[in-house]
Amino acid sequence: MLDIVLRRFIPNYTQTRDPEVRRQYGVFAGGVGILLNLLLFAGKLTAGLITGAISVTADAFNNLSDAASSVVTLVGFRLAGQKPDADHPFGHGRMEYLSGLLVSLLILLVGVELGKSSIEKILHPQVTQLTALSGTILVVSILVKLWMSWFNSKLGNRIQSETLRATAIDSRSDALATSTVLLGLGITHVTSLQLDGWLGLLVAAFILKAGWSAAKDTIDPLLGTTPDPEMVKEIQEVILSHTRVVGIHDLIIHDYGPGRRMMSVHAEVSDQTDVMEAHDIIDHIERELGERFQIEAVIHMDPVQTGNPQVEQLRALTAQLARNIHPDLSIHDFRMTMGPMYTNLIFDLVVPYSVTMPPVQAKDALVQALQAENSNYHAVIHIDRSYVV
Repeated sequence: MLDIVLRRFIPNYTQTRDPEVRRQYGVFAGGVGILLNLLLFAGKLTAGLITGAISVTADAFNNLSDAASSVVTLVGFRLAGQKPDADHPFGHGRMEYLSGLLVSLLILLVGVELGKSSIEKILHPQVTQLTALSGTILVVSILVKLWMSWFNSKLGNRIQSETLRATAIDSRSDALATSTVLLGLGITHVTSLQLDGWLGLLVAAFILKAGWSAAKDTIDPLLGTTPDPEMVKEIQEVILSHTRVVGIHDLIIHDYGPGRRMMSVHAEVSDQTDVMEAHDIIDHIERELGERFQIEAVIHMDPVQTGNPQVEQLRALTAQLARNIHPDLSIHDFRMTMGPMYTNLIFDLVVPYSVTMPPVQAKDALVQALQAENSNYHAVIHIDRSYVV
């Protein structure tokens, strides 16, 4: 059913990596959100006036803020879909993250205001009354919010949108909050216990929790997080599928918004490979990565010594000694030069953030381990930090 609707409103709806298609998804979701939340606001406000319950009226204004959030979502996707220009050569994709953050802040603001109103109702309780009409309105509201959560979650997962995922979380919290309000009104109707203010406070807690969770999910990509491990694995497999590439390291992925990513990586190629042939291979890999992952790739070629048994033996020994210090330590760009007094071992030591010991301490430990193997080994080590898991 969802595919039928999407086919009607979004041409080429299956091409979710296309920035224009993603924009249309966001605009469509925003439009649906505005319409349904305005209807829910009107219905709940009516129910709040009938029951006299602050929790119901506050829940109505929560839906009004959701309508505002949907406007922000719609505007955010439209701005994110703008083409790159002279001032923003990487596009405007991060506007989607900013709109998601603004949605989260609106959710938090509603939670705070609802909490204040609920405390006032606890201090000065008023009689509430549940009617068949108000009960029906609240039940329908719960069902609509559960559908909206499913709808936004489906669309968010299709286009990998944190904004729509945040909206889905908010809709689930709204459904739970309205369920709590309805239950409380039912209990008050049967027992005459005045639970309205306390239930409003509980609803506020639900909303604040949802707002914080949504804010965290949108702040993380703005600050910069490690890329998806599955995508990293696929990128590594594509590069290493070319037999001339013997290893890769220093993979970095920059996120400028959904569908707007750049990456750089160092590819190790045998120093015996013809430089023109190596250049053609690297160019081909960059194009392949761009077509497969919609990512701008820049690959630096590192020539490494191959076919020398002594170099291979010392490389394997050094790698094993690094793993003995910590299983997550690794090396790359290993070279060996023979001097009159020392054998120089030149390489990079990768110290991921999962390694708790200071990088300098790891480096010193590896130097000592190599000298314990042979006092003539002179290690020249550059420390690298890993940007991927």
